Amino acid sequence: MSTETEIKIKIEDPKAFCSRLEEDRAQVVSARHFEDNHLFDFADGALGSSRRLLRIRNVGDSVFLTYKGPPVEGGIFKTREELEVRLEDAATLMQILERVGMHVSFRYQKYRSEFILDGVHVAVDETPIGGYAEFEGSEEAILELARKLKIPEPQFLRLSYYALYLDYCKEMGKDPQFMIF
Repeated sequence: MSTETEIKIKIEDPKAFCSRLEEDRAQVVSARHFEDNHLFDFADGALGSSRRLLRIRNVGDSVFLTYKGPPVEGGIFKTREELEVRLEDAATLMQILERVGMHVSFRYQKYRSEFILDGVHVAVDETPIGGYAEFEGSEEAILELARKLKIPEPQFLRLSYYALYLDYCKEMGKDPQFMIF
C-alpha cells in the first residue's frame, strides 16, 4: 500500500514561487505542463460520499489512473492511501468506466511545475481559481520546508481541488460546473 501525505498552500504568484524554489536549489522534476483530470463516480455518489476518488489524469501523451482512499481524520496533513498506474488510452478507459455505470463527477485542469526540495515533492499549480503549491512527503520534511519558506501552519490546506472549487463558487456566487480553463 502506498500512502500520500500532503498539504496545499494558496499562493498569489506561481511564477514567483517557482523562482523562489529554484533560488533555493530545488531540483526540477518537470517543467510547466498542462494536466486534465477527470474524477469518476457511480450515480449514487458512493466514492465521493466515502471521500474516495478514482481519477484519470492526462499529461501530454501520458495517462494515469489513480485511486485515493479516504483521508485520515484530524491533523494538519492530508494522509491517505494512493494507488496509481500508467496507462496508454484514456478514451477507452473512460468508455470502460462508463460501461460499468460510472460517470465524470468532476473535471479540473491546471498547469503544473514540479520540484524536489529538501526531500519534499513540491507541485506548483496554476488553476482557474488561482495558484496553489502542494507539498508531499513526510510530515517532518513538510514542516521543515514550510518553516524554511516562512509558511505558517495556519496556511496549510487539507482540501481537494473539488472542495476548493466549491468554496470559490460559493464566494463568487457562481453555480459549480467543472474547473476548466
